[in-house]
Amino acid sequence: MSDEEEADETETEETPEADEEAEEESAEETELDTTPLSEEEIEAELDAAEEELDAAETEADLDDVEAHLDDIEGHVEEADLPEPDDEDDEGPREAFEDRLADLRSELEAQRGPYAEDVVEDVSATGTTVEETEWTDDGREELAEVVEAFVADIEEILGVSIAAPISTDIEDLAGAIEDAAVEIGEAGLDPDEDAETIAELQDAASDLEGGVDAAEEWDDLETREQMQAHGYYDVLDHRKDYPPEWHALKVWEKRGRADMVLLALDNFQSNFMEEHCKETLVRMGHPDSLEKMTELAQRRDEFAIETIGKIGDEEGLDAVLDYVDSDPGLAVPALKAVGEIGSDEATQDVADQLASDESQIRSQAARALGLIGDTRAIEPLADLLEDDEADEVRASAAWALNQIGTERALEAVRPYADDRAYLVQAEAEKAADSETRPAA
Repeated sequence: MSDEEEADETETEETPEADEEAEEESAEETELDTTPLSEEEIEAELDAAEEELDAAETEADLDDVEAHLDDIEGHVEEADLPEPDDEDDEGPREAFEDRLADLRSELEAQRGPYAEDVVEDVSATGTTVEETEWTDDGREELAEVVEAFVADIEEILGVSIAAPISTDIEDLAGAIEDAAVEIGEAGLDPDEDAETIAELQDAASDLEGGVDAAEEWDDLETREQMQAHGYYDVLDHRKDYPPEWHALKVWEKRGRADMVLLALDNFQSNFMEEHCKETLVRMGHPDSLEKMTELAQRRDEFAIETIGKIGDEEGLDAVLDYVDSDPGLAVPALKAVGEIGSDEATQDVADQLASDESQIRSQAARALGLIGDTRAIEPLADLLEDDEADEVRASAAWALNQIGTERALEAVRPYADDRAYLVQAEAEKAADSETRPAA
């Protein structure tokens, strides 16, 4: 081989390395070129990105456009742009940011469709089916809609979905979810399978529209709903006016708190709402505790009273929040706490013995008597001795009698000649307990 040939061969072998070094140098030069762009240059970059977006045909093209927009955003942040003379005017920086936002919105609109979006839409419709209360007709309509949807998915994807389809809501929701799983596992590419994904989107839209059109309970008039629930079945005739009220009385006698709660949730008249709440207070049924706890959080006095009548410690927190409130809520809350009778509330209730409102002090004393915690004896004795309101002192004396220990009774007995008759009466009760033989 001649020297010239060897030189040529050496030059050929070194070319890739030289190209790589040149690329690295070019990259370094690019990284070092941090000169901020001018306003005109940024405008030109935005124009170029808009043209690229218009020409984009694939997800990869859109990814390139998104990267270009990210670069432009960095240039806008670094650019030394003039501020507007008036704060209300839009300067070039704000204008560029607005245009970037518009281009990003257009870019997102061009992406897809994606199989994941179809899965999300189908699953959301399945949740609607599962969580909505449907009429009998509605369930039949749903069965037809879901059956047609499953058939569409089977045809589009060439799969078989074996989920049972009936008027049972669990079956229908299960069939929808199985179809969603098949769509997700099909491995569809947004570019290569765009047509298939579009067909799936149409099927998902048909499903959603069919579900929206199916009859649910909220579509019926209230009385029709209540009739369907059997609310009026307890009436011998419908001439009583209003029949809702008469049915309510029957359900109360039968101890059916569920029917009273049903009426409370559905009848919109103030008349029926008030009677339903009064009924629930009288019943004090544990089945109403959950609903009453919910209403108590909305400062509902009837709900607070009902929780007290139920007397379950699970309702304590719902009413204890209001013992340090205005009298309109504090008084029923204190009464409810007393009826629940948990000594966990002793300190919170005892704190209200110092309230500026005599009715709150009085009810707090009675609540402590119902709780029966001996830790309350001393503060109740102080209240009996020092409070300026006789009704409060009478409540303190009553509470001490309710606690009933010898120490509590001893605190009441000296008041047999008190100026207030009610305090005298409580002192006489305490004295009688001393002379009675122990049980």
